[in-house]
Amino acid sequence: MEGIMENWNKLKEILAQVLQIDPSEITEESSPDTIPNWDSFNGLMLVTELEKTFHVKFTMDEIIAVKTVKDIREALQQHGVDKI
Repeated sequence: MEGIMENWNKLKEILAQVLQIDPSEITEESSPDTIPNWDSFNGLMLVTELEKTFHVKFTMDEIIAVKTVKDIREALQQHGVDKI
C-alpha cells in the first residue's frame, strides 16, 4: 500500500505544481474542465514532468486520450508504474 500512496502523492505533487493549485483539490475526476489552469500549454508541461518523474514515454494517442486524472493514472499503469 505504501508504494501506491507514494506514487499517488507524486502524481498529485506534479499536478499541483504545474497547475498551481493545492494538492488537496485534486481528485480522480479533476480535468481541464474543472481546473482553470489546465490549458494546452500546462497539459504539455504535465506530460513532460510525468515522463521525467516516472521514466515513461507517452504516445501522442495516449496524450490526446487523457481527459481526467484517472486517465493519467491508467496511462501510467499501462507503462508499468506500480498501482498508482
